[in-house]
Amino acid sequence: MSIPFIDLKAQYQALKPQIQERINRVLEHGQYIMGPEVKELEDKLVAYTGAKHCITVASGTEALLMSLMALGIKPGDEVITTPFTFAATAEVIVLLGAKPVFVDIEPDTCNINASLIEAKVTERTKAIMPVSLYGQPADMDEINAIAKKYGDIPVIEDAAQSFGATYKGKKSCNLSTIGCTSFFPSKPLGCYGDGGAIFTSDDALAQVLREIRVHGQSARYVHTRVGVGGRMDTLQCAIVLAKLERFEWEVAQRIAIGERYNQLLDQKAIQRVQQRGDRTSVFAQYTVIAKNRTELQQRLAQCDVPTAVHYPIPLNEQPAYQHLCCPECTPVASMVANGVMSVPMSAELSQSQQDRIVEALRS
Repeated sequence: MSIPFIDLKAQYQALKPQIQERINRVLEHGQYIMGPEVKELEDKLVAYTGAKHCITVASGTEALLMSLMALGIKPGDEVITTPFTFAATAEVIVLLGAKPVFVDIEPDTCNINASLIEAKVTERTKAIMPVSLYGQPADMDEINAIAKKYGDIPVIEDAAQSFGATYKGKKSCNLSTIGCTSFFPSKPLGCYGDGGAIFTSDDALAQVLREIRVHGQSARYVHTRVGVGGRMDTLQCAIVLAKLERFEWEVAQRIAIGERYNQLLDQKAIQRVQQRGDRTSVFAQYTVIAKNRTELQQRLAQCDVPTAVHYPIPLNEQPAYQHLCCPECTPVASMVANGVMSVPMSAELSQSQQDRIVEALRS
């Protein structure tokens, strides 16, 4: 029997009564946009992360775009980021007419190499956007220190994959000027459609973000700035509220399963993405590094073990962005992209399933 890559069905069955109750409550009151569940979820996410403000939004992509808008990013500005990420990270920068400046990654964690950032800072640098890849934050202290050195450049943590992770005891999304996450269904905390959230402890930024979320309105039909239709709908907030009830368990399970993968693969000398000791990963994906990936994927498929690749082509090698930075500028990202391969990972993954996956990899 094939092992699910992400077992959302099992998760739903475990939470079915809570999810149905939450959905029914929304159907009864009928406030599908900005209903009471929106504020309830924002309050609970503030309590969870320790950030002062949470603004729920339509998607993780919208969270990044709105954050850049709130910072006043405009044509000609530069935003330092990583090429080894989903396209949305660079996409939102380009949509505002700014330029993504790509910095190479660490070969073991696949996160942005913080030691290379300072060399890319110019007078046009208006933000730094590290990605907490595969569920593990980047070296945020070093990144924040560089930002402070050059006039308090805002730092946006793209935490689409890392909600629930920690860095030196602090929660992801509360590690910098702004934190952005995604509630896409496959994320560690996911809804049943699109959704996301922005976190900040800056009162002024929070107010700007709330206005941007509703087409730039400071009051009904009073548009003080250019905005977007960026609201997360009430039904999706209700679903996340139901899932939040057991999210601590979900995080603990993911960490335990990820660490067991580490132990089993290290025993068999199978190369994998590494985690740093000063942070916890929520293992949004569990990723190994293969020498002959295509062949390995085919052989694993024959063993009913599904795989995925996050990400096969760095952004500076993609047709839409390759004019911004030559591939030779980020050799580690180019090398790693040829070998990364993710295997099944979810809180419901059993030890017997995990043993099957590891044995298939070994053989």
